[in-house]
Amino acid sequence: MSGHGDAGYDEFLEALEAGDGYYYACSNGHGMLPPRRVCSHCGDRDLETLPLPETGEIVTHTTVTVPTPAFDDDAPYVTALAAFSPVRLTGIVRGVDPADVDIGDAVMATVEPSETTDDRTITFRPTDGTHD
Repeated sequence: MSGHGDAGYDEFLEALEAGDGYYYACSNGHGMLPPRRVCSHCGDRDLETLPLPETGEIVTHTTVTVPTPAFDDDAPYVTALAAFSPVRLTGIVRGVDPADVDIGDAVMATVEPSETTDDRTITFRPTDGTHD
C-alpha cells in the first residue's frame, strides 16, 4: 500500500497499475518482487527485470469479515495469494462474490484504492471480464 515509504515498491505499484507489472529474476531462475535487490534463495545480485505474466492463479484465499481499521469499509472482502509464475502476489479479490472465489481461479493483477482510505492496494480481478 502507498504510504509505507518504499520507493521501489511504489514504483512497482505504479507499473502494475499501468498494466506494466514486472518482477526480478536471478541468473538461477528464482523470481522475486521489488524492492528486493538480492535473490533471497541464492544471494545472486545480478537481477534481470522481466514482465509479470498477465494472468495468475489463486493459490489460497480467505474472506475477511472483521478487518483492520484501514479496511473497515471494504469488508467483507477476500484476500488471496496468487501465483504469477515464478512470483506470488497478495491482494484483494474484486469483481466476484466472495463465496465464488476458488483456488485455481485465473486473475489479473492491478492496483486500486481501498474503499476505506483510498490507499493503493494490489487487486485481483477475474480474467473473464466480470466486474462489480
